[in-house]
Amino acid sequence: MTSEFRPALIVVDLQEDFCPPNGSLAVQEGRDIVGPINKVLDLPFVLKVATKDWHPANHISFAANHAGKQPFVDSVTIVNPHNAAESYVSRLWPVHCVQGTAGAELIPELEKGKLDRVLEKGTDSRVEMYSPFYDPFTSPRVSDSGLATLLRDHAVSDVYVVGLAGDYCVKSCAEDAAREGFRTYLIEECTRAVDAGSWGECKRAIEGSGARVVSVDGPEVARLMAAST
Repeated sequence: MTSEFRPALIVVDLQEDFCPPNGSLAVQEGRDIVGPINKVLDLPFVLKVATKDWHPANHISFAANHAGKQPFVDSVTIVNPHNAAESYVSRLWPVHCVQGTAGAELIPELEKGKLDRVLEKGTDSRVEMYSPFYDPFTSPRVSDSGLATLLRDHAVSDVYVVGLAGDYCVKSCAEDAAREGFRTYLIEECTRAVDAGSWGECKRAIEGSGARVVSVDGPEVARLMAAST
């Protein structure tokens, strides 16, 4: 990682299906974060990436694809298709962000013209992939988006994370960015959680990974503003 300050912004899954009023997996107040995110997009990042859940209709995370299972309350054991000894338990969800549907689109209020790249994730029906970097399997990895390589190709030093949802995809993004060796900041005003009542516990887990949860009014964002003057 370079010692020079070369920040990148990752806008995670700011899609119609995650936003009120009509999203199939709408996060409470999820649409409200777009104003602060658009302001952050004006800051001088060396790279600005948006991610999109981009699921096939038969995705393993959809409760509708498991007989007798209900979204939110039921879970499924996901097995590495290349290594039956590796598995994890994952929560089941309503059908959401299916490839080519209106629900999978970035919300129109997001100023997409300021983005450098839009990256699709969750495209493999066999695995859940909250993180925009890669799936949770390691022996071997099943799906890698190339995001870590993209950041390194731009000599990024610091990663700022915003978007939805704070306790799932945003959390995983921040944790994996820190794991990849980037100084990582999740801007709290620019996210919302599925389970808002557990956000405090979630923040502690994020900070335990080495990432930091910061305020849009804090010194970490002020450093970006200073760089633009």
